Amino acid sequence: MSQDVERVYTINLGKVLLSANNRRATRAINMIREFARHHMKTQEVKIDEELSHQIWARGIKHPPRKVRVRMSKTDEGYVLISRYEEELEPKAKPTPEKPAKVEEKPAQVEEIPAEVEEKPKEVAKEKPKEVAKEKPKEVAKEKPKEVAKKPKKETSAKSKKEKPTKSKKEKSN
Repeated sequence: MSQDVERVYTINLGKVLLSANNRRATRAINMIREFARHHMKTQEVKIDEELSHQIWARGIKHPPRKVRVRMSKTDEGYVLISRYEEELEPKAKPTPEKPAKVEEKPAQVEEIPAEVEEKPKEVAKEKPKEVAKEKPKEVAKEKPKEVAKKPKKETSAKSKKEKPTKSKKEKSN
């Protein structure tokens, strides 16, 4: 094999959750090995240290659900599995040309609605203020009178306690 075969896969590790909590990360590693054997048609598989650290990063109980992997077949006959890191190429986007002058029509349109909106706000503000000032004063005067008229509940509880209880002999008679 003079050619190196390189492929990128996303491996779904969702079935790892079917195994016991304390074996999940180990099973994830085994699933990656099986996936590589199946897709690259080779029995010898080596996992890169970075990929192993990625799987074990959250502990044995919580491996990742999906892993993006680069598999490369070497001349020596084994498959090397490593993390896939995208190479971002800077794309040069042409900047659109802006018009030299902006017309003043939008500024004139803004001025007219501002004058119209001010008048209704002033009228609306005046009426609620007058009504709001009068009502709290009246309500405040009435509340103390109502409180004074109501009897206290504590006296009724005392009267219940004061009633003599009948003994067993009196109840039977």
